[in-house]
Amino acid sequence: MTAPTSTGPRISARVLLLDPADRVLLIHALDPADPNHHWWELPGGGLDEGEDLHDAARREVAEETGILLPALGRELWVRESRFRYQGRDHHRIEHVFLGRTPSTAPQVALKATENEKAGLIERRWWTAEDLRRCPEKLLPANLPDLLDDLLAGRLSHTPLTLSS
Repeated sequence: MTAPTSTGPRISARVLLLDPADRVLLIHALDPADPNHHWWELPGGGLDEGEDLHDAARREVAEETGILLPALGRELWVRESRFRYQGRDHHRIEHVFLGRTPSTAPQVALKATENEKAGLIERRWWTAEDLRRCPEKLLPANLPDLLDDLLAGRLSHTPLTLSS
């Protein structure tokens, strides 16, 4: 994650990645400046110069999980958030896409940034039921409901707008 700029929020792309059993992959991360502040989030991150949302989402998944996604599904939601991380205020707009993988095994080596190495706790595949029972912070907070709606075919085909 980079520092916010005066030109506006940082744009990022994330993937709600499902395996063949419809489990979702989440990354457990923490703020190195405040190790008691930790959360579970979808894989993804900011766009590189000249990169589009789809390319960024696929690149980030490969770097963070080792899983290669030749294509993405539809955009599920756009989430705007403001938060504190490493002692600085951040403003982010993230676009979340559906991804499916036939295997949970990494196909390429991970390429974690120094920031990711400092803040990564673990990666875990979660069932919808596991998410509903999770006592820890989830990003977005309503991820269990969103996953339930997606799996039941109730999630709008127009991307939702979320904020936190």
